[in-house]
Amino acid sequence: MKRLLIIYHSSTGATEQMANAVANGARSAVCGDGENNIAVKVLHASTAGPDDLLAADAYIFAAPENLAAIAGLMKDFFDRSYYAVLDRINGRRYAAVICAGSDGQNAARQIERIATGWRLQAISPTLIICTHAQSTEAILAPKIVSNEDLSRGEELGATLAAGMAIGAF
Repeated sequence: MKRLLIIYHSSTGATEQMANAVANGARSAVCGDGENNIAVKVLHASTAGPDDLLAADAYIFAAPENLAAIAGLMKDFFDRSYYAVLDRINGRRYAAVICAGSDGQNAARQIERIATGWRLQAISPTLIICTHAQSTEAILAPKIVSNEDLSRGEELGATLAAGMAIGAF
């Protein structure tokens, strides 16, 4: 059985909702044999580490963008794990999800650069969900992600799981 690891951090709920949508999509993907033989594990960035990365076959990294960068706890996960798995996860597939108030591009670039250093292969461009939160109150408020965006997350999870199941990646 192949293993998909989803690592996320969320402060206001949007990224957690997206991580769960991705996981639901991956778990519901029906592959060529009518089965889904992908084990999906979802971990908060504060509890994930190198051993989790080594045990997985593919990854989805989900993070909010804070101050034009990936959120601190997600960065902490990468800092704690980077050198411990360097040259040990080469070629594995990944995707990323960013929840941002406006742009999300800088956080996406950060994850892409880390993934490049690990020699991971992206299965799709980073999925950026824009909450349009611009005021202090809106930025700090709990978020509710639209059904359309949740569906995009489910599709991403299903695509990665299906590709893993048929051996495409």
